[in-house]
Amino acid sequence: MNFKGINLKNVLIAICAAIVVTLHAVSPVSAETYFNSFQVSPMNQRVSLVPGERYYGTFKITNPASNQYYFRFKAEVMAFTVNDSYEPDFSSPENNNDYNQIIDWITIENPEGILAPNETEIIQFYIDTPEDAPAGGQYASIVVSSTPDNVSGEGLNIRAEYSMAHLIYADVAGETIRGGDFNSINVPSFLFSGNIYGVSSIHNTGNVHSDGAYTLQVFPLFSKEEIYTNEEDPETAIIFPNTTRTSSTFWYDTPSIGIFHVIYKASFEGVDNTVDKVVIVCPLWLLLVIIFAIILIIFWIIWGGKKEKKQR
Repeated sequence: MNFKGINLKNVLIAICAAIVVTLHAVSPVSAETYFNSFQVSPMNQRVSLVPGERYYGTFKITNPASNQYYFRFKAEVMAFTVNDSYEPDFSSPENNNDYNQIIDWITIENPEGILAPNETEIIQFYIDTPEDAPAGGQYASIVVSSTPDNVSGEGLNIRAEYSMAHLIYADVAGETIRGGDFNSINVPSFLFSGNIYGVSSIHNTGNVHSDGAYTLQVFPLFSKEEIYTNEEDPETAIIFPNTTRTSSTFWYDTPSIGIFHVIYKASFEGVDNTVDKVVIVCPLWLLLVIIFAIILIIFWIIWGGKKEKKQR
């Protein structure tokens, strides 16, 4: 049916589609909307353990006020390792090693509970370090998993699980070994685009974790006045025992064209390694223009020389 040139069937379809889209936008059907805001604070802690003694620790979990659901949570101890790319690994038992013995020493006092919106729970745990515990680093995670529980019985029946980990970096007192090797350290001499950076790879040869520290200084080519430096607040990255970590430090305000004097320094366990370089930043298009101009100049010189000889 048409009414003054308007197809009513199409109008009704369009109105229905708009209503469906609107209801979808306002309905709490997305697990991400409500469940991904579950918070753990702090995300990690460093502890010092003494063989034969008990250590008490805590951290917080929070159900933010913006959430509409109660959370039923469960906390459990899991081993913590890193893979070759230094991404955390909580779920591969075959990767567990001598540095994960601590998972058998940890007891969580309140492993389960329910959190109302805007409510915070203090997770309490203790670590009983054995008398014969090996000196050095021990690593674990307390993983908190939550299943939303709408206890009012109203709304949609949604079930989703969201997990976050609180990492424990422990240092057991005793005869620890500290040291490391620099596998590589470098600053690229030429960049077509992007930011000037330094990169280094450090292997921790000790039996306890330690932080690498990284500084980057950038100067104009013919000046000692710094354009950029992070010397007052060096970047740091934890390096676990018997692992190798590659870290990069960037100057994020690098101009698209320029020649700079760059000093990059990486430090680990009291040992510094420094690279001092001139870095050229030049877009590929500009480099091609320069090369083309040079070719034209060379061709002009050669052609001009031949022409002059013919005139003679």
